[in-house]
Amino acid sequence: MKSWNNEDEMFELMKEKLYTPVVGDILDLMGHSHQFLPPHIHPLKDDMKIAGRACTVLEHDVYGPQKKPFGLLTEALDQLQKNEVYVATGAHNSALWGELLTATARTRGAVGAVLDGYTRDTPQVLEQNFPVFAQDRWAQDSSIRTSVVNFRCPIEIGQVTIHDGDLVFADIDGVLIIPKEISEEVIEKAFEKAAGEKLVRKAIEGGMSATEAFAHFGIL
Repeated sequence: MKSWNNEDEMFELMKEKLYTPVVGDILDLMGHSHQFLPPHIHPLKDDMKIAGRACTVLEHDVYGPQKKPFGLLTEALDQLQKNEVYVATGAHNSALWGELLTATARTRGAVGAVLDGYTRDTPQVLEQNFPVFAQDRWAQDSSIRTSVVNFRCPIEIGQVTIHDGDLVFADIDGVLIIPKEISEEVIEKAFEKAAGEKLVRKAIEGGMSATEAFAHFGIL
C-alpha cells in the first residue's frame, strides 16, 4: 500500500525520510545497477535535496556568435512544469546555469537543476533557495559557447540513460535516476528498507554484533 496520496506528498516524504544510498540499494536488488550519475556532480550546498521528475535537456558546444543565441534554452525553461527537475548535458565550454535560469525555473514550479557541467552566479542562486547540482562553479558565459539543441529527449550522463519524466532523487551522496515505469515500486520499497535500517542500528547500538544483525534482519 502506498504511503502517499499524490506525487506532491511522495516527493516531500522522499526528502524527509529517504536518502540516496537506500534507494540505490533497492534499484540494485531490482536489477537496475547503473542509476547513479558520476560522483563529480554534487550540490552547491551539502543540505540540498531534490525529488522530482526529469525534464531532459540536450546541449552542445558552439564556437562563436550564433544566429539564435543559446539555441532552445528559453523554450526549454519556459515549458518547465511543477515538480520538474532541469537535467542538462552535452556542453562543457561554459556555465549551463545561473541566476536568471534559477528564477525562471523556480517561478514555474520546478524543484531543482542537475547539470553535467558548470553553474555560475552562485551567491544569487543560493539566495533563491533552489537546489542545484553541478560539476563545479565556473563564470564563463554560454551565449557564444553553448546551444540547447533539444529537450524532453533521451540523454546520457555517465553510465545512465535518462528519459523525460524519470524520477530524480539527489542529496549529498549523489544523484540517482529512477526509471519512471518502476518509480513508485522503488520508493515504496525504499521506505521499508529505511525503516528496517533504523531497527538494525538500534539493535547494534544495543549490543548486537554486525554479524548477528545481518543474519537477523538481512540488512547492513
